Amino acid sequence: MVQLLRLLADGRFHSGEELGRLLGISRSAVWKQLRQLQIESGVRLCSVRGKGYRLEQPLSLLSADFLAKRLPNVRLRLEERVDSTNATALALLPDILPPFLVMAEAQTAGRGRRGRQWVSPHGENLYFSQLIRIERSVSQLQALSLVVGLAVLRTLRQAGVAGVGLKWPNDLLVGTKKIAGILLELNGDPADICHVVIGVGINANMLTADGIDQDWTSIRLETGRLVDRNELAASLVEALERCLSLHREQGFAAFHEEWEHNHAWHGCLVRLTNGVSEITGTVLGVTVDGALRLAVDGGEQVYSGGELSLRLQHDS
Repeated sequence: MVQLLRLLADGRFHSGEELGRLLGISRSAVWKQLRQLQIESGVRLCSVRGKGYRLEQPLSLLSADFLAKRLPNVRLRLEERVDSTNATALALLPDILPPFLVMAEAQTAGRGRRGRQWVSPHGENLYFSQLIRIERSVSQLQALSLVVGLAVLRTLRQAGVAGVGLKWPNDLLVGTKKIAGILLELNGDPADICHVVIGVGINANMLTADGIDQDWTSIRLETGRLVDRNELAASLVEALERCLSLHREQGFAAFHEEWEHNHAWHGCLVRLTNGVSEITGTVLGVTVDGALRLAVDGGEQVYSGGELSLRLQHDS
């Protein structure tokens, strides 16, 4: 069925006879596999008598050959379907020397922060996890999600997305609509040796979706054209490499001004919650350590932590 999907990825009509000949199976077997393909991958097919079958929308599928040539120094694991790329990267840790990268065509249990679901339709978006090793350097963890956010921001702008901004600590927005998110997961002791999975989800070619409980958009919706997911992935790897290298050398201070300049909610009235308590304040920016600065009751307060959630005050 993987071969069948790749044959149909161009979005054009292909006859059952043609598909059967290319796959070495009968036309009836093609029909059965098409039905199974819709069930397992969730793709939508059109069929027209005399023309054959096509996908409702073309897909840009990942190519191991392209990525290997474009990123010759990157250890890459490309999967068809995983529960989540972050979980897969952590499971591979005993067998593959970091740094390495895991990408997938689809996730069955994609995750965002605080256990939220990350909707992951087959072949439409970028599901990306890079695992890195950090030795005795807590400073390399400082504001890491904000640094990754800048790498994603640069990648989105390179892809033609205008008006994209950063939401503390790990989302990217176009206006009020989410286009990408970051999930960092740590394994080990930050004071000794630890590994960090940098998980990135980018809405690339998604046009419709069920199960998303907030406003969202995609590169395709913003630009009006199909995104080459291989180019997008390669651009993200290159942007991350540059940002992580500078972060190792100079820390978040090297990015502070750029992050502040691209802060989507600067000056906005927000609600900050940790699941129990709630604080209302006006966003002043971030510190050189990456913590959030809020004006609260006439004074300035600073907040940091992985379980904090930030919302606009008027957003229910």
